[in-house]
Amino acid sequence: MANTNGAFGLRPVGVVGSSSNTNGTTEYRIASTNTNAIFQGSPVIPLAAGVIDRVGAAAGGTVGLVGVFWGCEYVSSTTGEKVFSNYWPGSGADANFPVRAFVYDNPLQTFVICSDSTLTNEATARTHVFSNANFAAGQSGSTTTGISSATLAVGTIAVTANLNLRIMGIQDDPENQDFTAAGIPVLVRLNNHFNSPNGAIAGGTVSTTGV
Repeated sequence: MANTNGAFGLRPVGVVGSSSNTNGTTEYRIASTNTNAIFQGSPVIPLAAGVIDRVGAAAGGTVGLVGVFWGCEYVSSTTGEKVFSNYWPGSGADANFPVRAFVYDNPLQTFVICSDSTLTNEATARTHVFSNANFAAGQSGSTTTGISSATLAVGTIAVTANLNLRIMGIQDDPENQDFTAAGIPVLVRLNNHFNSPNGAIAGGTVSTTGV
């Protein structure tokens, strides 16, 4: 039976180890002139201007991820009222007020993300634990729901250390156990996290700036 999971980006589920799991977020800023839509569950990067953007924007791919976007608030340039949204639409903010973004930025935060294709069977899936992988559709999402369409790109799974995700396990989920189909819930953490002491960029150099 096919899995019920659809793509939803990264969802926080816990932290590595036995430390307290608050699922807390940190406030960052988005430039009001940023035309890139950023969806809930999308990975984001820091920029030199002191703001964040979606993965792959500007220095994306060469900068460690700062976390996972979960929503924002801004003042509408049309109505003058405060807007609370689970995604940044890429326009509509009054430039006289900040665009506040809320990001899961704990380097030890763990997330669940759907596989974009088959993992063959459970035994094969388990062999991928402690390997690394990249995103598929990491920038995309639904403007109706505001939810990211990012998934784990199964074809990228490798021991390569500079890939975006570290696979930590497979989530037990009775409705998503068909390993021959897409949608297996994979437990991951962000690799090369910008806020981590060893937050290396893709080239393997410790990241010290946003670019």
